Amino acid sequence: MKPHSTPASRTLIVNADDYALTDGISRGILQASQRGVVTSTSVLAVGPSFERAAQWLADTAGIGVGIHFALVGEDPPLLPAFQIPTLVDRRGRFPRTWKTFIRRAALGRVDPGDITRELTVQLERVRAIGHPISHVDAHQHLQLWPLIGKTIVALATRFRVDAIRVPGVSPVRPMSLPVGTLARRLRRVASERGLLVPERSVGIDVAGKLERVRLRATLVRLARSRAGLVELTVHPGAGPDPQRARYAWGYRWEDELDALTDPSTRRLVDHLGFELATYSSARRPSRPAEHDITVEDEEPVSMESLATETSRGRHIH
Repeated sequence: MKPHSTPASRTLIVNADDYALTDGISRGILQASQRGVVTSTSVLAVGPSFERAAQWLADTAGIGVGIHFALVGEDPPLLPAFQIPTLVDRRGRFPRTWKTFIRRAALGRVDPGDITRELTVQLERVRAIGHPISHVDAHQHLQLWPLIGKTIVALATRFRVDAIRVPGVSPVRPMSLPVGTLARRLRRVASERGLLVPERSVGIDVAGKLERVRLRATLVRLARSRAGLVELTVHPGAGPDPQRARYAWGYRWEDELDALTDPSTRRLVDHLGFELATYSSARRPSRPAEHDITVEDEEPVSMESLATETSRGRHIH
């Protein structure tokens, strides 16, 4: 079915995160692409299922492939601890959450060289699958932190990756002020390097809970915005999937898969005037995003303000 086109047609990227985290999540993402509205995925190079999932992805055409950089989480880095000592603990493990990571980064305990070394190896591992890398983002949205964002933008430029995710949150969320400031900063840095940045990227607010009703409501809200290029981040997964037991995130992977493959979802996407695309096939917006601001308008973000604003917020991935 061809997307409905109107003079007010907008472009929608539906990107599924965490490919290669588990077999079931990887299978679910491919099903949501083949039978649903998912157009793109972000691959987790440190995912335990990478070897199997990489072959499945190599044999799949028509899906955009990006990289989901990881410096936090349950799974270990690709490099040994002695090569990236400031990124890991005594067991050679990443911090579990972004809060721990940025606290260390804010205190100057993270070496940018360690970040570059680990993320370069992750990028090269995903490139070896054989698909062109269409975009970059990061686990738990760490690209928002300036030290990480600048490194990721530099890697994208070096490896000729054309796009980056800059996530946002609802203004009613406790973290809206610090996240908004960090997002504007990253958007400016990425745009200066010529990277494509969707005008809106929705995912933090609805992470892991896009069942049918909430997915439809989210698509309608996106259609009401004036953004010409939007990204919706989703987390489908197929069951049964015993590997998921170690990721206690409270996500509704199978409900999201059902919603994303429901024929009524594709009909709604068409009815709302969205053209489905990958990051590579998306048209660049003809005007700057309305929420871009100048350097002079920005407020500094401290570790204290971020921790305070997010103290009541849910864990994000």
